[in-house]
Amino acid sequence: MIILGLIIIAVGTVLIIKTEWFLQNFGRLSWFENKLGSEGGSRLGYKLLGLVAIFIGIVLMSGNGNDFFTWLLGPLIPKQ
Repeated sequence: MIILGLIIIAVGTVLIIKTEWFLQNFGRLSWFENKLGSEGGSRLGYKLLGLVAIFIGIVLMSGNGNDFFTWLLGPLIPKQ
């Protein structure tokens, strides 16, 4: 899981650093444009996706993935 976490962190870092490249090659994200404003909405959206990827990578690397995702998705999963 450490290798997978490092890969996810690297992808998130590239997403944050190369935001303009992603914007030019993949275009604007309409949801972020609507919710975060027309000026820089997609740029901020790409950066937020990168931060989420880095956070998930750190959680996976620490070995707390099962506990964290059980806590996060617990209200959505019916108890048996």
